[in-house]
Amino acid sequence: MLRLSGQRWCTKSRVGPPGAGRDSRKAITMVGILVHGDNHFIVRGPLPDRNAALALVRHWSLIRIGVTTPHSLDQWHIISREFRENLGWAVVVPGDGEVSPAVTRLLGEMSARGITIHNSRIGLW
Repeated sequence: MLRLSGQRWCTKSRVGPPGAGRDSRKAITMVGILVHGDNHFIVRGPLPDRNAALALVRHWSLIRIGVTTPHSLDQWHIISREFRENLGWAVVVPGDGEVSPAVTRLLGEMSARGITIHNSRIGLW
């Protein structure tokens, strides 16, 4: 939804599903990036811990038709588009291949904004 604020157009965005703002018990949904080698996923959901990040990479790295997402991973969903400014967390999981220059640049931008880039090799967070 767009609204006029003074002399500028501003966007007023909704976070989460419709009606989420009406119930203070519902958590605000974050968006982040999960990097796995030369692949990456833009993910809607909270910052995963190390074990969840590894499980998400295992689950999403293989295409399996008809397989349902395990209940323990239901709170994360791959999304196709998001503004880079909205990314609020980042996790890097080792994989085959090198991280692309574009993703490396994005991680650098996120780090400069004060976002911690979590590396699954280093330990728990």
